[in-house]
Amino acid sequence: MATLSVKEEAHKLVDRLPDDATWDDLMHEIYVRETIERGLADSRAGRTADVKNVRAKYGLGE
Repeated sequence: MATLSVKEEAHKLVDRLPDDATWDDLMHEIYVRETIERGLADSRAGRTADVKNVRAKYGLGE
């Protein structure tokens, strides 16, 4: 399966926005997309922490 270029992905993102979308709406969508992509890359690279360890570190319990 071929991957889309950033430009193609950006076009798809803009096309999914409602007609009355604002620049802030667009920036939010870009931010969310970038955050998800970074999280997936961290996960694939093994840069994750077990939820139990994080909760324990901050005293949040289960």
